[in-house]
Amino acid sequence: MDRVFLETKFDAADDGSIEGLAWPYGQGDRVGDWIQKGAFASASLPIPMLFAHDQKEPVGVWESADDREDGLHLKGRLLVSDVVRAREVRALVQAGAVRGISIGFRTKKAMRRARGGRTITDLELLEASLVTIPMHPGARVTSTKTAVRALTLAAQLQRASAQLAKRT
Repeated sequence: MDRVFLETKFDAADDGSIEGLAWPYGQGDRVGDWIQKGAFASASLPIPMLFAHDQKEPVGVWESADDREDGLHLKGRLLVSDVVRAREVRALVQAGAVRGISIGFRTKKAMRRARGGRTITDLELLEASLVTIPMHPGARVTSTKTAVRALTLAAQLQRASAQLAKRT
């Protein structure tokens, strides 16, 4: 009798960790603004994580920024242990109802584009919000650590193992 052993490890922490692509390079936003790589160089972290750009709705903090070739990536955490609204927003993110990120910034240096919008080369990053529809269509949440997802993965692995066991 052949046996299949499947071992897996996953992080089941539901600590509110969240990551996202806050601004993709190489395309403009809905009003034609383009931000060039390097414009975020003076970003001072941490910055507030708001819900829908509402200054009365702080739900977390963005703690790190990585300016990669494809865009500005942020990592942070929803303050799910301390803020009721953060738990609500986490549920909306997990359900897919809120999946965008939109940045709030002050432009320091920009040039007008011939067909509308601006090319922004320097800015002050003030906040990044979790939103339903971001100004930049490619700005999105890319991952959240949740116990629900870990348990779903465990159930899928258990079903797959059971199917493999039936075949032997």
